[in-house]
Amino acid sequence: MRGISLRSDFDAVMVRAAARASKNGAQTRRLLALAAIYDGAARSEAAKIAGVTLQIVRDWVVRFNAEGPDGLIDRTSPGRTPILNDAQRAGLAAAVESGPIPAVHDVVRWRIVDLCQWAHLEFGVSLSEQTMSRMLRAMNYRKLTARPRHHAQAEGAIEDFKKTSPHAWRQSAKSRASRLAT
Repeated sequence: MRGISLRSDFDAVMVRAAARASKNGAQTRRLLALAAIYDGAARSEAAKIAGVTLQIVRDWVVRFNAEGPDGLIDRTSPGRTPILNDAQRAGLAAAVESGPIPAVHDVVRWRIVDLCQWAHLEFGVSLSEQTMSRMLRAMNYRKLTARPRHHAQAEGAIEDFKKTSPHAWRQSAKSRASRLAT
């Protein structure tokens, strides 16, 4: 049984030239293995040259046939899909911006745990507090807490008790005298 044939618009010389021009070591190794196949070597020999299995050489051939030499460059993984999609994140942002309705949400300010519960009720998605916090930080929200203030505190009471410093730093008389003596 014959393997998948390589592209006919390339030959061993062109593939070696692409390997020579490449700045990516993994791509160069893959191109040299394919150049050996173009020269008539068996796929098992190309796998031995590259230090991989036959299945990997087959995958390289498929990628090379589809995309050319650039198809042999390592790609970054797309990563895990987000738990909330864009529309759900927009809904979360709107809920954070508008704040809770005490009669409906039973809270007077959003906490992470409250937002997790809200997301579960609204979207049917279970999120941990850590995940919700990370998601809110990614959306440029920060956890801010207002400084507590007594309800009966007078407006100017704090200024009366604040320590004040002199407006300008003054040199002490002792250091001034020692500077003048020298």
